Amino acid sequence: MTTYTPLPIPPAALKELRETDDAGRAAEPYTAREDGVPVDCVGSPLRCCLRAIRAGERVALVSYAPLRRWAAGTGARPGAYDEQGPVFIHAEDCGGPDAGADRYPFDRPGALRTLRRYDAAGRIVGGRLLEIPEDATAGFDTALDEAFADPEVALVHVRAVEYGCFQFEVRRG
Repeated sequence: MTTYTPLPIPPAALKELRETDDAGRAAEPYTAREDGVPVDCVGSPLRCCLRAIRAGERVALVSYAPLRRWAAGTGARPGAYDEQGPVFIHAEDCGGPDAGADRYPFDRPGALRTLRRYDAAGRIVGGRLLEIPEDATAGFDTALDEAFADPEVALVHVRAVEYGCFQFEVRRG
């Protein structure tokens, strides 16, 4: 079995997103509060460090186009498969994921995830629905083994089914 590494939004992209997001809007940082003002976000996933937002943290909700940014670095041309959506990030540099964190972030048993498979050109070449089992690591490992068994698959985007939000990316090792 292969070990897979969930990837957060890369630091260079985060620096840009903290100024202007992928929809062309200026970032609007705020302090996360338990009462949900101005945005109910405590406990929501941070894509910069792959953990949940804590009350009192400075965060921003930005529009992110993960496939577009990957394609810009690889020369891929995803065309219509390029999409953007909302993600939470820290308003300032946070240093990325903790070394001792869970292997797969946001791995609540019973949660539904879709694993979208993309080829080197940035086109969707498959997908899989995953209901996260009690052994989340084994569930993700199996789903990613299946994805990367197809030699065409260059990367996989893991998304929440409920809102379609990008969670993290895994690339072919």
